[in-house]
Amino acid sequence: MPRPPRPAARPPLPAESSPSPAPVAPIDVDLLFLINQAGFALNAEMSTVLGDIGISPREFCVLSHALKGDLTQIELAELSALDKTTMVVTLDRLEKTGLAERRLSSADRRARIVGVTDAGRRSVDRAQSVVSAMYADILAVLPREDREVFLRSLIALVAGRLAQPSHVERPTRRRQPVG
Repeated sequence: MPRPPRPAARPPLPAESSPSPAPVAPIDVDLLFLINQAGFALNAEMSTVLGDIGISPREFCVLSHALKGDLTQIELAELSALDKTTMVVTLDRLEKTGLAERRLSSADRRARIVGVTDAGRRSVDRAQSVVSAMYADILAVLPREDREVFLRSLIALVAGRLAQPSHVERPTRRRQPVG
């Protein structure tokens, strides 16, 4: 019995010293694999560098947004793309480590405002410096003229069809065609 055809292999990731790859059509690459691989590797590297400061990437995100002003837990969760339960757990840890505090809102007694402590501000300052250097190093594999185009394109992707974070709400299920 003949074997079924093997699926096409994933394209190798370009080596740092290799010349620019030839243009490819979107169907020629496994977009899901590439985005997942980049996201997984970036999260792992960021977790390592921020771990040296004593915070996680999620905590860095929450603290950075909290510095923007008097935001409620719900507003902060939306800005950070976190569900309510994850936000509570994250804030519990930030309070326990002395990096953030929750206080009653003067406008709505039911709401809690998240404030960043002085220690939290110092952690964010250190983290921003480390993350900025890490991003510059990661983007350095791209030709200088492609970096801004890459970032603008990535922002457009996640602002459009890929805007709904799957980790916050369930993705919309599409009906299967009949027949």
